[in-house]
Amino acid sequence: MSTPSGLREFLTSRRAAIDPASAGLPPSTAPRRTPGLRREEVAALAGVSVDYIAKLEQGRIGNVSDQVLDAISDALRLDELERQHLRALVTPKSRRPAPPPRSSRMHARPSLRTLVDTIPNPAMVQGPRMEILASNQAMRTVLTDWDAMPRHERNIARWLFLAPEARTRYVRWETVAATTVASLRAGHDPRHPDEALERLVGELSVASPEFAAYWADYRLFKHTHGTKKFFHEAVGEFALNYDTLDIPDSGGQILCAYTPDPGSPSEEKLALLLSWAASTEPGAAPTPARHVEGHGPGPR
Repeated sequence: MSTPSGLREFLTSRRAAIDPASAGLPPSTAPRRTPGLRREEVAALAGVSVDYIAKLEQGRIGNVSDQVLDAISDALRLDELERQHLRALVTPKSRRPAPPPRSSRMHARPSLRTLVDTIPNPAMVQGPRMEILASNQAMRTVLTDWDAMPRHERNIARWLFLAPEARTRYVRWETVAATTVASLRAGHDPRHPDEALERLVGELSVASPEFAAYWADYRLFKHTHGTKKFFHEAVGEFALNYDTLDIPDSGGQILCAYTPDPGSPSEEKLALLLSWAASTEPGAAPTPARHVEGHGPGPR
């Protein structure tokens, strides 16, 4: 993923994402074989030669000045996350920092697991490859019972694309799927190989054409905060806000916590769902949504 092919994939994907008309370019007299900007158009916008862009995409450029890199980033309309990624991709091996310590099999430290268990709303600790390292009962009720899975299957990306129930749990599955893959990419430092991540990507690309397509898009995304909509048979649809916090000295782990808006119908539904989960024996069928007045499933 830190090879010249990775740099080429990233740059060509960013070119393809830009509408030439939106970049202020005149209509082309020749039909375009592929969507987006041509190399010569990027070169013109960045003020460099076409040959330079071609060599850069092929990984045949040595040191790239900050000025040129900024000009190319501006031409490709890169956001801050994408700019950092491009800088990492073009950093020569001789100048790359030492890779951070990162085990292929991560664990959440006991104090973090205790912290997650004390949070009343859904919360979990994720590793940099989307591993679920710790989750509380509320989180397992909203999504799925991670503890019941073999350890190697406790991965949000794997579950999202391979488990049919994931498409029910998330109301906007396609949006969540796209941002999850983009976040998986963004969480990897392209300057350092990650065999465990490459195995996961290879497995999911073979098992899920949708994952392969999202991965090929080469989008980058960082989960910081936002809102997601969920569905559960017992209460129907509800919305939760999420906030993620980087955990220092953890090898890239994050704490992700979900909360409903105070006084909202979603807060009521979450409380009802967690109360139901606490009083239901494992393996018992959930209370049908029609038995909860006003809490049945809405439009999907």
